[in-house]
Amino acid sequence: MKIRAGFRIGYECPQPTPMLLVLNVHPSRRVDLLTDQLLEFDQPIDCREYTDTFGNACARIVAPTGLTTISTDFEIYDSGLPEPVPESAIQHDIKDLPDDVLIFLLGSRYCDTDRLGDFAWSQFSAAPLGWTRVQAIADFVHDHIEFDYQRADPLRTAHGGYLDKTGVCRDFAHLAITLCRCMNIPARYCTGYLGDIGVPVDPNPMDFSAWFEVYLGGHWHTVDARHNTPRIGRILMATGRDATDVALTTNFGPATLARFEVVTEEVPMG
Repeated sequence: MKIRAGFRIGYECPQPTPMLLVLNVHPSRRVDLLTDQLLEFDQPIDCREYTDTFGNACARIVAPTGLTTISTDFEIYDSGLPEPVPESAIQHDIKDLPDDVLIFLLGSRYCDTDRLGDFAWSQFSAAPLGWTRVQAIADFVHDHIEFDYQRADPLRTAHGGYLDKTGVCRDFAHLAITLCRCMNIPARYCTGYLGDIGVPVDPNPMDFSAWFEVYLGGHWHTVDARHNTPRIGRILMATGRDATDVALTTNFGPATLARFEVVTEEVPMG
């Protein structure tokens, strides 16, 4: 399967504003690219690429005064198959986890494990270890939170999502990640493209998507508490502890979002 993806994002800055960008395809998916995937700017801008501590492909710019549009457009190969469900994946004892995985057991800015630990153990301790317990958490979060674009809140934590029972895809991910960590299951936040491939078309404008991964059986596995079903054509951009680490842009000064368009669609082979 061939997928076309990309975006056009515009920021209005009243003064030159340094920005960090996490807008590239994740290095693990670059082998699947059928065309180049490059960040483009509508005016001359010095862009320096770097790799962050989580292995994400990032960039640094100073956006000039006025409107700056950042864009990319690319094609990528996908198997066309739904994501595998690792039903037999085992949960590791903490003593057996790799050192670099341990950080994904800890609380973070949006994943406030200290507020949800008691609830998690009372709710999920009876579920079998491993994938069955992860699925129990995903089922709970899927049923507990109602998706509503109008109720998006960039300050809402996992505990806030648990109390509010509403939010967007990042709220589903944050709550599920937090509950997994409370149950000693390493979990990390993911962001990327997810088009309406193999499912009814969502009438809302296309957006980037958030999901999460759990470390079981020596590997990271994709979980999506919002949709709670294997999907086709997911394109990873970045992973981190929570949304802080994978923010599309981090602005060191005032910047107003003036344009936001995302495209993810299947391209007929031929």
